Amino acid sequence: MKNRCCCVFNLAAHYREPIYSLMGRELGCHFYFGDKIHTPIKLLEVHTLQGFKGVLENKYFRNFYWQKGIRKVKHLKYDHLILTGEPYNISNWYFLLARKILKKKTYLWSHGFYGDESILKMSIKKVFFNLSNKVFLYGDYSKKLMVDSGIKESKLVPVYNSLDFDNHVEIRSKLKKTNVFYNYFNNSYPVIIYVGRIQKVKKLDLLIEAIKNLKETGNVCNLVLVGKAVDDNSLKNIVEKNKLNDNVWFYGACYDEKVLGELFYNSHVCVSPGNIGLTAIHSLTYGTPVVTHNNFMNQMPEFEAVKDGLNGSFFKENDVLDLSTVIRKWLTINDEERERVRYASYDIIEKKYNPYSQIETIRKALDL
Repeated sequence: MKNRCCCVFNLAAHYREPIYSLMGRELGCHFYFGDKIHTPIKLLEVHTLQGFKGVLENKYFRNFYWQKGIRKVKHLKYDHLILTGEPYNISNWYFLLARKILKKKTYLWSHGFYGDESILKMSIKKVFFNLSNKVFLYGDYSKKLMVDSGIKESKLVPVYNSLDFDNHVEIRSKLKKTNVFYNYFNNSYPVIIYVGRIQKVKKLDLLIEAIKNLKETGNVCNLVLVGKAVDDNSLKNIVEKNKLNDNVWFYGACYDEKVLGELFYNSHVCVSPGNIGLTAIHSLTYGTPVVTHNNFMNQMPEFEAVKDGLNGSFFKENDVLDLSTVIRKWLTINDEERERVRYASYDIIEKKYNPYSQIETIRKALDL
């Protein structure tokens, strides 16, 4: 598979190590990564990755950037070139145009369309995506939007997303009900969990309001917030104002997967009132249903893993009363139904949201 495939990505995100490792081992991919983006994200140790070739410097000009050092890529010697599908990356335009002229295959790995693009932005994106041979997408929602805009369906390949599937499944196989929440709260009320950055875009204030509403209607429950506070430090004041101190646990950041597995497994439901990204995959892998909002234009692609009524629910965006109603359903299901939900959650991850499913989809698309 010498010189068959090269990947030039904007960043070496740590959570993608399993799929990148598979691509290196099974497809013989070479990798170049940008050194930074504006959003803080944990990076993988690139030197341990089979096929790693180099780091490129992302040089920003407002919202646009150029990957300095792209000459070292020697992209024309590769049959297939996979790029992070960002139109803001000027280097991508160079690669796409150069390889188009020389009839070399180029692929974009992208969010695609969100659904809220202006006419100008959509026009630019259509030109950008049409320069590639295929577009690897995170989900079917974006694919439908792109097909509706006139992009050929045959060009669009959903590959979804994944986390550290093997590790999570191994941990899951050893999980059981524990007293982790009883030991902290000193009660046996059902537990809601949120795992992720504590930031305003997640709208966790709505969740606290929902907890208050549930308590006032006789549905007392506990809430565990796991994550680092990034730009929202008001939640503790809201909790105190609503006299919920005994029912809310600000757990803080946690990177121990065994601990996270235990917390997810013992929770009744995972709720993200703002957008839900990889938290949905994380939660469903451990069998915990997910609740998030229903405005898909404001969602991350992983919302598609949530099947309404089967392994989670959607509530009306920003509607606290509807959020309370939806949460109540998941707090009151019986043990038999809870087990059904658990296996329905496992099933969607094992079908789509794991690196083995991804690698087979990519292999087929590249005809390797």
